[in-house]
Amino acid sequence: MSDAPAISGCRTAAIGPGRLILVVGPSGAGKDTLLRLARAACADESNVVFARRVVTREASAFEDNEQVSHDAFRRALAQDAYSAHWQAHGHYYALPRTIDDEVRAGRSVIANVSRTVVGAMRRAYADVVVVAITAPPQVLAERLAMRARDSDGRIEQRLGRRVDDAAAVPDITIMNVSSAEYHARQFVRIIKGDRWNE
Repeated sequence: MSDAPAISGCRTAAIGPGRLILVVGPSGAGKDTLLRLARAACADESNVVFARRVVTREASAFEDNEQVSHDAFRRALAQDAYSAHWQAHGHYYALPRTIDDEVRAGRSVIANVSRTVVGAMRRAYADVVVVAITAPPQVLAERLAMRARDSDGRIEQRLGRRVDDAAAVPDITIMNVSSAEYHARQFVRIIKGDRWNE
């Protein structure tokens, strides 16, 4: 299994007409919290789908991920079950192929991904919006220290990660330093295609 990020399958045309909203940002930025609050706020929206990532590390109560073994991940990858996959901090991550069907049906699909796959996903899907959720370095460090998830590696390494790819530049940035509820409202408006004027 390659450590390189990848978009799976052979595609000849960009997938649409639905919108793919990619959430990126450093560890400790609060992505999972805002995703959880936005998911609850959009529970009655039939055209909004929150993709469930597949991961090879222990599942967390704060994330909506599907935990699989490395062997199961490899088998699914060989069967072309993933739309995209990547490696980070010694773990493997993927988005299920089912997101393609949701986008083809015209729905907005929200997915938490690595910045390393953004460029390929911009090419693979017709309508992609990249939302960066971030916070100042000191805030990130404090949040990671509180989380204390040993399987993710050293805090310094996590904070030092960089992706030099112009395609990974976000379309919208949320600086997550106020209340989670406030920033979740921002995020929901982005999901619904509304302007944020508050």
